[in-house]
Amino acid sequence: MKLVYPACFYPNKSGGYTAVVPDLLGCVTEGDTFPEAMEMAVDAASGWVLTSLEDGEDIPRASEINFVKADEYEGGFVSLIVLDMDSYAEKYGKKAVRKNCTIPAWLNTKAEAAHINFSAVLQEALQEKLIRN
Repeated sequence: MKLVYPACFYPNKSGGYTAVVPDLLGCVTEGDTFPEAMEMAVDAASGWVLTSLEDGEDIPRASEINFVKADEYEGGFVSLIVLDMDSYAEKYGKKAVRKNCTIPAWLNTKAEAAHINFSAVLQEALQEKLIRN
């Protein structure tokens, strides 16, 4: 899933930029250069969204860029940032979910006797299946 949000960038008097993603309450970060601030904004916004998704919360819709004003501080401007949530979640996602599945009793008995980690096998199989598709 890719998401696009407007972000406000403000040059700092001491150099660098502060980035604010207005649609994501409290999502503020900084960078020593504009490219670094852009990267930090993407990372901060991705973390904000991932946390919301893992907590089962709705994520805010992005505002139209032409309705976002970066007039909080002098020299501010608005730019769009792109969040690749699939890549970010794969790298940083921590929350696990419980899944209930059914297998034949004989298979369960043999797998338990072999000390097989059912969760690990399911994760490996799902990842392999997703890679092939």
